[in-house]
Amino acid sequence: MTVPEYNKSVDDYSDGLYRFVLKNMGKAEQAEDIIQDTYEKLWMRVSLVDYRKVKSYLFTTAYHTMIDYLRKEKRFSGISDETDMPSDQSNYNGLKEALDRAISRLPADQRSVILLRDYEGYSYEEISEVTGLSESQVKVYIFRGRLFLKKYLGNPEKII
Repeated sequence: MTVPEYNKSVDDYSDGLYRFVLKNMGKAEQAEDIIQDTYEKLWMRVSLVDYRKVKSYLFTTAYHTMIDYLRKEKRFSGISDETDMPSDQSNYNGLKEALDRAISRLPADQRSVILLRDYEGYSYEEISEVTGLSESQVKVYIFRGRLFLKKYLGNPEKII
C-alpha cells in the first residue's frame, strides 16, 4: 500500500470504524484511542497490507485491539438478571436510546457481530474474517443477540 492509499483509507473508513468501536465501548475517548492504535498498526505494516483488503484489516485490527482493551480492563460482563427495561406503562419514545442501552447489555462478542452485521452491513463471511470466529459461530451469536434484544425491548410499539 502506498502513502496516498493509506490516506484514502483514513478518509474512507475512519468514520465507520469509529462508529463500530464507539457502539462497542460506549466512551468516545476509548474509541478514539482504539482507532488511533488501529491506524498506527496499519502504518507500521503499510508495506505489507494490500489496499484492496485494507477495510477488512482495519476492522479486524480494531476488533482485536478493542477485545485486548476490554480484557485488560476486565470489563467482560454477561447479561445480568436485573433489567432496566422501559415499563409497559411508561410513555417512553426514545427508540435510539432504548436500542443503544439494549445493545450495551449484550456480551462483547454478540455486540460486535450484531454491530458489524446490522450497522456496518458486513456479510457473515466478512464478520468471520474480522472476528476470527467461524461463520456458524457468527450466525449463532447474531441469533442469540437478536433474541436477547427482542426479549429486552419487548414490543417496539410500546417504546415508540
